[in-house]
Amino acid sequence: MDLQPTCIEAFVLDAPIENPVTNSFRTLTSRTSLLVRVTDEDGAFGWGEIWCNYPPGAAAHRAQLLERVVAPMITGRRFANPREAFVHLESATRVPALQCGEPGPFAQVVAGIDIALWDLAARRAGEPLWRWLGGTPDVRVYASGLGPDRPERLAEQKLAEGYTAVKLKVGFHAATDERNLRALRSLIGAGGDVMVDANQRWSLEAAVDAARRLDEFGLAWIEEPIPADEPIERWQALARSSRTPLAAGENLRGYAALGNALTSGALRVIQPDAAKWGGFSGCLEIARKAREAHVQFCPHWLGGGVGLAAALHLLAASGGTGWGEIDANPNDLRTLFLPEGFRVHEGRVTLSDRPGLGRIPDPSVLERFLVGR
Repeated sequence: MDLQPTCIEAFVLDAPIENPVTNSFRTLTSRTSLLVRVTDEDGAFGWGEIWCNYPPGAAAHRAQLLERVVAPMITGRRFANPREAFVHLESATRVPALQCGEPGPFAQVVAGIDIALWDLAARRAGEPLWRWLGGTPDVRVYASGLGPDRPERLAEQKLAEGYTAVKLKVGFHAATDERNLRALRSLIGAGGDVMVDANQRWSLEAAVDAARRLDEFGLAWIEEPIPADEPIERWQALARSSRTPLAAGENLRGYAALGNALTSGALRVIQPDAAKWGGFSGCLEIARKAREAHVQFCPHWLGGGVGLAAALHLLAASGGTGWGEIDANPNDLRTLFLPEGFRVHEGRVTLSDRPGLGRIPDPSVLERFLVGR
């Protein structure tokens, strides 16, 4: 299965939203998406998505990195498979990323290309990506992104749509967090699944205090209670002080960082974001290591529909025993780019049998949201 990319394109998309989306450190007033299309010498193509939620202007910046810096590193070169291209790009971008102090944006661009190459390869084979990678199509999902303002209203809507688990944003005020969790627990019931995400809000001391307060709610996990780059000893200390499992990984990058988190014993849930680092080539290896470490693999995603499809195919390819994340807030760039027939039923999603990630973005929809650069 040779690959020889001849054209790599970026599409910056922006969609207005009625209600801002808030977490503990930022507010989104619109939704953005950065899609990448890779076309091979034989006309085969694949689509990926590059993480670009923050800061404002991130999508345009990463589009420039893609088209002017990273794409020329593989255009016209021949690779045996997507993973070989990923390894090449990881090596080729190392020094440029160090030179400008931007290892994150470079990793995100490489990740989006990797997703597109795997989509291309599966489309060429005529197989859905989950099957081509040896997975099963049925995955468990939860509704994320419930904000601090009466989240039970959105949770009730999501339960009616077929979800059985929700994740709440915390890290605002203790009284607000606890009030919201009581409302959600009352709505979902004692046996339902509720997670929380602090978005790196607390110091270790504040996180220890918060974890003890939150233990009473029987949470599935506390996500990113402290900054992702805190020494692993601090994560281990927090884990020892809490009955609730800790989750992290979306803001870790590379085999070393994620591997260290897996073997530390601090995390019981690992959440790499395939559009931030690794794509399928890197994150499938992390999924294997997670199984060995008896850590639950739950890929992170907050963005458009192409990236969501990729995250769910990644979960399915990993064995599908973790959770897939689906943002509960309205986002046209998510719903209009998902495969037809996509739905949640009894807390699960069955992925499409169509080739690759299951859908080719509609050109008229792309044009509707396309941002000039």
